[in-house]
Amino acid sequence: MQFRIDAKDNNRKARAGIIQTDRGAIETPIFMPVGTLGTVKAVHQRELLNDIKAQIILGNTYHLYLRPGMDVLLQAGGLHAFNGWKKPILTDSGGFQIFSLSKIRKITEEGVTFYSHIDGSKHFFTPENVMDIQRIIGADFIMAFDECTPYPCDYSYAKESLRITHHWLDRCWDRFNSTEALYGFEQVLLPIVQGSVYKDLRIQSAEYVCTKDSFAYAIGGLSVGEPADEMYEMTNVVTDILPEHKPRYLMGVGTPENILECIELGIDMFDCVMPTRNARHGLLYTYDGIINIKNSKWKYDFSPIDERGICYVDTEYSKAYLRHLFSVDEILGAMIASVHNLAFYLDLVKTARKKIIEGQFSEWKRGILSDITRKI
Repeated sequence: MQFRIDAKDNNRKARAGIIQTDRGAIETPIFMPVGTLGTVKAVHQRELLNDIKAQIILGNTYHLYLRPGMDVLLQAGGLHAFNGWKKPILTDSGGFQIFSLSKIRKITEEGVTFYSHIDGSKHFFTPENVMDIQRIIGADFIMAFDECTPYPCDYSYAKESLRITHHWLDRCWDRFNSTEALYGFEQVLLPIVQGSVYKDLRIQSAEYVCTKDSFAYAIGGLSVGEPADEMYEMTNVVTDILPEHKPRYLMGVGTPENILECIELGIDMFDCVMPTRNARHGLLYTYDGIINIKNSKWKYDFSPIDERGICYVDTEYSKAYLRHLFSVDEILGAMIASVHNLAFYLDLVKTARKKIIEGQFSEWKRGILSDITRKI
C-alpha cells in the first residue's frame, strides 16, 4: 500500500491524500460506512457504489466470528467474496464490542473470555487468534486487539489497561508478521492509541505505537461519552506525535461536526454507525440542518428530501412521502433515509477534501457548522 498527501490546510493540520490499495484508491479524508455483520444495514451494494459513492466499508471481527463464522468465510474466500464488495474493507478487532459486553466478559493478561450475546456460548479471544480471524476475513486494513476503556475511567485503570493493550500489540505484531494473507491481497495491521482522556497516557501510547513501523495508525477509546472538547484535545495531542506521512484513523467518530473538527486536527479516516442508526429512527442530516422526518411539519411538504440531489433518493422522493413511510413502519423508509445520510457524510468529506486542496478548508468549515448542526 501507498499513501500520498496531495495538499495541506494553510493554518491547521488538515490534509488531502490518497491511499492506494490492491483493491483500489481511497481519497482522504474519507468516511467509512459501517457494515458490522458483512453488510451496511438497509443498503444495497449498488447504492453504496453508485449513490453513496463509498470507497471503503467496515466489518467487525467479533460479530463475523460469531455469525456467519470463520468456516463459512474461509470456504467463501473471505468477506469480499462472501458479500460481493470489491473495494477495500477495514475490520475492527472486536475490542469495542468486548468493552460493551462488560457484564459477560473477563479480561486477563492472556486475552478475553466472553460469552456470546446470541446464545451464551463461551469464547476466548487472544491477540494471536484475533489476527488469525482477521486473516480469514481478509480485510485490507486489520486492527490490533486492544481494550477500549469506558468513560469515565479512573487513571489507575486506564494506565493498567494501556499496559495490557501495548502488550497485546506486541503479540499482534509478531503474529501478523509471521503469517501471510490468504487471498492474494495485501493486508496491513493498524496499532491503536489508547489512554482514555489522560494526556500523559495518550502521549505514551502514541509514542509506543510509533515503534511499530505500520502503514497507518488508529486512535481508539474516544467518542465513548466524553465531552467533545476532550475528544478534540486528545486527538490533537496524538496527531502531533503520529507520523505525518502515514494515514490516521479516528475510530467511531462521529457527528458531521466531529468529523470536520477532527479533519482539521489531521485525521484522515472515520467511521461511525450514527448515519445509518439515526436514519432508521427518521433523523436526516442535510446541509441546511438536521431533520426529524417523523415530525408533522413534513406531512404536506412535497419538496425533495434534499434539493441538492446528493444521491438519487434526494430528488426521487419527497419529505412527505418519506414521513408517510415512517408513519406506517414501512422498511423502505429506513432504506431511503440510510442511503441519504451516508451520501451526505460521503459528500461532506469529499467537499472537505476539495476545500483543503483549494486552501479554503478552515473558512468553509466555520461557515457551514452552524447550518449542519441546527435542527429544522
